[in-house]
Amino acid sequence: MLGTIINAAAIVVCGFIGLLFKRALPQRLCETITQGLGLGVVVIGITMTIETENIMLMLLSLLFGGILGELINIEKQLKRIGDTLESKMKNNNNNISQGFVSASLLFCTGSMAIMGALENGLTGTFSILLSKSLLDGIFSMILSSTLGIGVVFSAIPVLIYQGSISLLAGSVKTLLAPEMITEMNAVGGVLIMAIGMNMLKIKEFKVGNLLPAVFMPILFIWLMGLLGI
Repeated sequence: MLGTIINAAAIVVCGFIGLLFKRALPQRLCETITQGLGLGVVVIGITMTIETENIMLMLLSLLFGGILGELINIEKQLKRIGDTLESKMKNNNNNISQGFVSASLLFCTGSMAIMGALENGLTGTFSILLSKSLLDGIFSMILSSTLGIGVVFSAIPVLIYQGSISLLAGSVKTLLAPEMITEMNAVGGVLIMAIGMNMLKIKEFKVGNLLPAVFMPILFIWLMGLLGI
């Protein structure tokens, strides 16, 4: 789990650096930075999404993943954690919940989190997670400078999510064919686009409730293989 620990530490350290900048930046500049970052996140999502080789599989994953996510209500659970942190710190001006939910979803969505954790758990190396740590650190710095300290707390779900995959790597690895990774990455791209649109305040998407969609390609591709489709 060393790679995941480094990843979480990068989010925390860079997040606090971003908080130092936040105090020095005027509100209008923070808003402009958030808009620019939101556009960048949308572009990242688009580049991931167009990698899909089966658009129908992606749509089915979003459909059934969304249904499952709504039943569990992941978004509500994440927001509840963020609201609890906000009440404990007694500082509503930071909007801790928004920063926590947005950053948690951004850092946990995508193939690098899954493949990096698998690599770390199976081989003990963590080259993928080192690259992810660099990217997450940059995003953490920028996000915390605009969304506040909630971004720093997103290191906790990253630690739990990636750490769990690393610990279960031996059994999970056998389930993941290359085409599964491709489609999981494409579905993750859709979710990242939604995160960017949330940041731009175009429309409020319940990205947390769509999170199970990332894992639906495993189920559908396995069923297609079983049925010989």
